[in-house]
Order: sequence, then structure tokens, then C-alpha cells
Amino acid sequence: MVGKKHKIFWDNEAKKNLKKVLIHISKESPQGASIVKNKIFETVKMLSANPEMFEADKLKKNNDGSYRVFFAFNYRIAYKITDDAILILRLRHTSQEPIEY
Repeated sequence: MVGKKHKIFWDNEAKKNLKKVLIHISKESPQGASIVKNKIFETVKMLSANPEMFEADKLKKNNDGSYRVFFAFNYRIAYKITDDAILILRLRHTSQEPIEY
């Protein structure tokens, strides 16, 4: 799949989680929130050209390899690869209890 550009879509729940995270971080450090946001968006942007650059998500039951995960600071970001798109599914702090899905 390398070379083919995929469109990026964010699941509504993932968007809400990101917003909550950034608000929480910005209470202590607006600059820190900006750094976290930029890192996540830069990594997601790279997925467009190379969606398989990260490992398969081990928490996804019966994963056929289309569900992947990457980490940015202490956040775990899960996504799904389709033929022409990438769907960002969830964003969770690594200290949270993992949830299989």
C-alpha cells in the first residue's frame, strides 16, 4: 500500500477524546498541549502515504491486519486501513486499562 494516498477520517469518539486530552494538558501547559497535538497530527499525516508503517493492533479481536496502532507520547492511537482511507478509531492514555474491541 506504500505510495497510494489514503484519505484520513476521524471517528467522532476519537475526536472527542483528542479534544478532552488537549484541554486537560493545556490546563497545566498550553505549549505541552500544542506539542502533543502536533505530534499526533504529524504522525497521522504520514499514515496517508504509508498506512502499514505501524504494528497490527493486538487488542483488536480477529484482526486481519487492517487495524493498526501507534503511540505518541503517552497516548495510544488505533486506526483501521481500508482500500482508500484510514479511520482513526480511538485515542487512549496508556495508563488506562486496555479494552479489546
